[in-house]
Amino acid sequence: MVKTASTMLALGTQAPDFQLPDVVSGQMMSLESFANQKALLVMFICQHCPFVQHIKGELAKLSQDYSGGEMGAIAISSNDVSHYPQDSPEHLQLMAAENGFVFPILYDETQEVAKAFTAACTPDFFLFDRSRILVYRGQLDDSRPGNHQPVTGRDLRSAIEALLADRPINPDQKPSIGCNIKWKPGNEPPYFG
Repeated sequence: MVKTASTMLALGTQAPDFQLPDVVSGQMMSLESFANQKALLVMFICQHCPFVQHIKGELAKLSQDYSGGEMGAIAISSNDVSHYPQDSPEHLQLMAAENGFVFPILYDETQEVAKAFTAACTPDFFLFDRSRILVYRGQLDDSRPGNHQPVTGRDLRSAIEALLADRPINPDQKPSIGCNIKWKPGNEPPYFG
């Protein structure tokens, strides 16, 4: 289990647009799909990563707590499924059903969307305001597999609550740590490694 930190994309960055299929509904989704939401949470996850497995219950709870409100949420999986078949759309579909995820899981087959976000690990979190400006990127909380810290979602929840209440978000943000995104051979972005 190789630990990789998120790139910590600069706060104030405009959200990259995307056009990706939801593995459950098959529907194509883009930034425009969330035009009426005050906030948008973009999570890079996969099915097999122990770091994602460790927090999947909190991801389900987080999405249920904010579903139907002012925040939209999506997960994106960008792993190379030819080498990691357990991250295929079919397995992601199963993961969504088993964990009660109420957010769409989008499949980034070309890995171009992960590159546009400078996503580096699973999980990797990006929170955007109504104008789709990045206001938070980093960890869910201090918990990691085996470190005996409770999974609370404290860091990300604090940022979401501040954004939804029009309060300043603490700019002192810690990187997420997880498994590296499994890039296709020769497709590794310059920020990787």
